[in-house]
Amino acid sequence: MEYMNRLSAIAIIIIPLYSWPQEKIVPIKYGDMDQWETRKIHESNIIGGKYKLLYEIGPARNIETNNPYKNLGDSPWGTSNVMAKVAGITKTNTTVYKETRDKGYCARLETHIESVKVLGLVNIRVLATGSLFLGDMQEPITGTSDAEKYINCGIPFTQRPRAVCYDYKVKVSNAGDRIRLTGFSKKGQVEGRDCAIVVFFLQKRTEDIYGNITAKRVGTMVAKYDKNSNDWINGAMYEILYGNITRHSSYVSEIMGLRTGDYARNSKGESVPIKEIGWAAADEIPTHMMLQFSSSHGGPFIGSPGNTLWIDNVKLVY
Repeated sequence: MEYMNRLSAIAIIIIPLYSWPQEKIVPIKYGDMDQWETRKIHESNIIGGKYKLLYEIGPARNIETNNPYKNLGDSPWGTSNVMAKVAGITKTNTTVYKETRDKGYCARLETHIESVKVLGLVNIRVLATGSLFLGDMQEPITGTSDAEKYINCGIPFTQRPRAVCYDYKVKVSNAGDRIRLTGFSKKGQVEGRDCAIVVFFLQKRTEDIYGNITAKRVGTMVAKYDKNSNDWINGAMYEILYGNITRHSSYVSEIMGLRTGDYARNSKGESVPIKEIGWAAADEIPTHMMLQFSSSHGGPFIGSPGNTLWIDNVKLVY
């Protein structure tokens, strides 16, 4: 409970656009959420043979194949929508949806339980979190262990923005605690109320001759949402903190500290951990940008069904 109270006390700086002197505001490509690719996937006959829709952010088009997806149109965005093949069974999971907003679209991220049961073959129930991130997902997913390895986190980036800006709306579950469902184990309970979360990290990455990736943290921004918003919050702006922020008044190590659980593909095409080994100097130039919006904050397979986060108009401010 003490940990959740600390989360609630985080003071992230939110400044309306009109009150912050700006040099420029730069939209992230496809960050207006108005262009979507719709994938029509045929699930295996043994689980019903239905056609399911998966949504990806990129040039507007319809795709009607079961081929593994790769980002199209130079889209920098990946989603938690995936096609899986487990024990020879093709199954989909959709936790990110395109939703009409005004004259365009926005992204709706949801946390829910996904299940598939075939007598004598497989019986899986997982807690799936809606996630929208810079990077891409490697398909097909073949199991629930080491789920992070399928995500290529971050994109090359060498600039130093002052802030992240976006529109958002939140609906959180009323559950007092979260659940853990990993696929084959029994449902567990995780203490603490669920919340939606947004993380933005700038890193300076280095790859050694063996393909291992290490990084120093250049810039940090974390915002979490544990209360419902009655309507859209437009143009919310969050300051990026540079260098070692461990003495900053808003620092909470559990969500803002150095990380070792993210993965990226190295120059050999292998998925390897990104091991953050320290804080970069405050004036360092990054090599990569990571930005992730999630409907739950506890990591893979942890959360509260019903948690929902809507996102639109993602930009960087300089």
